[in-house]
Amino acid sequence: MQDPDLELLIKAAQSSGEIATGFAMDRLKKWDKDEGAGPVTEADLAVNAYLEDTLQAARPDYGWLSEETEDSEARLKKSRAFVIDPIDGTRSFIEGSTTWAHSIAVVEDGRPIAAVVYLPLRQKLYSAALGQGATLNGKTIMASRRSKLEGSELLAARPAFEPHHWKSGPPDLKRAYRPSLAYRLALVAEGRYDGMLTLRRSWEWDIAAGALLITEAGAQVSDRKGADLRFNKSDPASNGVVASSANIHAELIKALA
Repeated sequence: MQDPDLELLIKAAQSSGEIATGFAMDRLKKWDKDEGAGPVTEADLAVNAYLEDTLQAARPDYGWLSEETEDSEARLKKSRAFVIDPIDGTRSFIEGSTTWAHSIAVVEDGRPIAAVVYLPLRQKLYSAALGQGATLNGKTIMASRRSKLEGSELLAARPAFEPHHWKSGPPDLKRAYRPSLAYRLALVAEGRYDGMLTLRRSWEWDIAAGALLITEAGAQVSDRKGADLRFNKSDPASNGVVASSANIHAELIKALA
């Protein structure tokens, strides 16, 4: 029997995809947020409004944390909370790419318990519930079992491989990249890549759903220092994200400066 929170998230993600893809890109209204926080579009806000109305109506006792909603300390008093990025990869969305995603999670006492990462233009719906494994379009996925860090293929932005980020320079790794952080985590959960890392401050709404996909697929995820990720914190960010095959995670953390 499917977890009721996960069932709710899947339906909400699918409807979000219909909303986002319904916008005419040549007439899309877009602008930059304050303080260099990146672009936002009317589609981001429309999806956010839909999710906030729908999910909070279904679970009125849950807290709410979203990139596109002004934060409130009220969520800190809730055992469970939604952690949402209406469109992760807004720049990709604006450019007409297919690699943006809806990232939707429920966290309980700091841990994700239900999660969906949905890429409507790629028809890829990743989902997970705590203790029930991770799936892509309903089929079970498993992360890489790679045991050697050398030669591993990691998803990361180019600056992450600059020598000063590593104790002895970057290891012999293959690098790939996708703009959406949620999608990068999902691809590691799927086993397409051995790991991913971002060394910058990372917002909870970008990583909560993907973090559960990672662990339910048998991989490991932490901040850049190896500490467990916690969610629905007063400061909703982490000190980077490192996710990989459980067999190379400790070695990867050890190699970082």
